[in-house]
Amino acid sequence: MIGVKDQNDRRDSWHHGGWVAKMVIWVLLIILMFFVPNVVISIYGTLSKFGAGLFLLVQVIILLDFTHSWNDAWVEKDEQKWYIALLAVSIGCYLLAFTFSGILFIWFNPSGNDCGLNIFFIVMTMILAFSFAVIALHPRVNGSLLPASVISLYCAYVCYTGLSSEPRDYACNGLHNKSKAVSTSTLILGMLTTVLSVLYSAVRAGSSTTFLSPPSSPKSGGKKPLLESEDTESGKEKKEAEAKPVSYSYTFFHLIFALASMYSAMLLSGWTSSSDSSDMIDVGWTSVWVRICTEWVTALLYVWSLLAPLFFPDREFF
Repeated sequence: MIGVKDQNDRRDSWHHGGWVAKMVIWVLLIILMFFVPNVVISIYGTLSKFGAGLFLLVQVIILLDFTHSWNDAWVEKDEQKWYIALLAVSIGCYLLAFTFSGILFIWFNPSGNDCGLNIFFIVMTMILAFSFAVIALHPRVNGSLLPASVISLYCAYVCYTGLSSEPRDYACNGLHNKSKAVSTSTLILGMLTTVLSVLYSAVRAGSSTTFLSPPSSPKSGGKKPLLESEDTESGKEKKEAEAKPVSYSYTFFHLIFALASMYSAMLLSGWTSSSDSSDMIDVGWTSVWVRICTEWVTALLYVWSLLAPLFFPDREFF
């Protein structure tokens, strides 16, 4: 799919069609996986750790782009009711973020246990949420409270997912430390939520017409023909002149889905760790630290999006 520019390219039909052949190839690849040497699976597992990390980074960028676009869309309306809505949503998100963080103290800091690590994670989440508001509302930054509140709520959620991934027999995991196994329905619900999240992120990133797409990819579905010609003598030339450019980069689309598959593989295999609750999905200390690091990277990227214009005033940031 590299270099597909318009719908006249034969590979455009390959991308959108040929589902019978694709399904056959998919089934053959699944069968083939039972016969490849273990070293191939081990190498793919190692590569998937990096690919999954990149996909988590893509998810963070999508969230940052979404929050800023949401804020800009309401501000551009320049009406009092939309400003009131911005304030209401911002306050609501902050109340939810701090309330949820308080609940985490109850769930993951049981009385009678030394849970300093969990307390550190939760307190850090609350500090980050407060810092977002302070930085965003600083006169020189000229930010907005809505993105800060949404990112704060997201960080609180990621902190929860990280703490809930702690081993079930861990004393400070007050949410699950009394259950030695997870019911089938819980596993199915958790995996379904994960699949939907991964699928949404992959589709949104892969078909993005924003900065997530490579600079060489078209930015829109084509309001004018890719090739312009006033005098067309043959039907073939006319067809080529009227060819519509593709609305997103097919190469980037498949790359994102490849990273999403690596991320899904890491969730199912516990990030290739067999020492902690190997019969659970996304449970173990590796999963905990991956989630917590994702939260911190999200915070760093958001703060950088606010401070970058101050450090580079001559550059334009979209």
